[in-house]
Amino acid sequence: MGEQRSLKFYQADVFTSQPFGGNPVAVFPDADGLTDDELQQIAREMNLSETVFVFQPTDPAAVARLRIFTPTQEIPFAGHPVLGTFYVLAQLGRIAIQEPVTHVTQECNIGLFAVELHAEQGRVVRVVMSQPKPEFLDPIQTIDEVYSVGRALGLPKPGVVETKWELQVVSTGLPVLIVPVRTLTAVRSIIPDASAITAVCERFGANGIMVFTTVTVESFTSVHARMFAPKIGILEDPATGSAAGALGAYLVHHGIVEVGPTTEILVEQGYEIDRPSRILVQVESDDDVIQGVQVGGHCVMVVEGVLRF
Repeated sequence: MGEQRSLKFYQADVFTSQPFGGNPVAVFPDADGLTDDELQQIAREMNLSETVFVFQPTDPAAVARLRIFTPTQEIPFAGHPVLGTFYVLAQLGRIAIQEPVTHVTQECNIGLFAVELHAEQGRVVRVVMSQPKPEFLDPIQTIDEVYSVGRALGLPKPGVVETKWELQVVSTGLPVLIVPVRTLTAVRSIIPDASAITAVCERFGANGIMVFTTVTVESFTSVHARMFAPKIGILEDPATGSAAGALGAYLVHHGIVEVGPTTEILVEQGYEIDRPSRILVQVESDDDVIQGVQVGGHCVMVVEGVLRF
């Protein structure tokens, strides 16, 4: 038996200002030297929707290189893991914070992307990340296919899927099937069928299904959403930054929200699984063309520990 190793790790709740809300992420800030098998084993042991491992960047423009794992596989890009990781790095003093905003660059498996850390009185109060420009796949065309999606979600009546808006796979780094639903009651009544959702995702080339309905919250254009991704080991995700970015792009692209040069959308998620989350999406548009998507929110540190293996 070899010598036992130990690694420090931290856990932050993302898209919440209160512990035990939002989406938890485990962050290992010193992952250099770990093998791919070890990374996957550790992520499986942490058993969160995502675990992030921080490496020295290969590009000098970046302050860190992130690899992101679900309990079953590595994924190239995600939202809440990036925000949580940079919040943790700032808390550890590994990023020098300047008020009001510190601009840094992250390196991940699909390239370099900007991250902003907003601070007040020396404390990071919000983290914001840029996402790739959205890609829109062909929408689902037939009513039978629409109803098959509704059945996979366990919706009580197939007709509650909102057919006046298209069901469409959108990606701002990770492809997700956007499904509009008529009412908040219907969204809350969803009983997901993991195998059926996985089959739908494989059929349409998505990693998960993001269901939404429009709601009124404060002064923002707001939606209430649920995200299901059993294909990558996550039955229901409490808060999904990549999918929220794709959803924001979808809403702007189809004119479902009032569109301006900067359209702000508040996404509620995680309420049905007792992890309330609030995700702020900003979509930049110019001449009806989406130029950029940003996703941000609050974070809180909840766990500090040592993994021995």
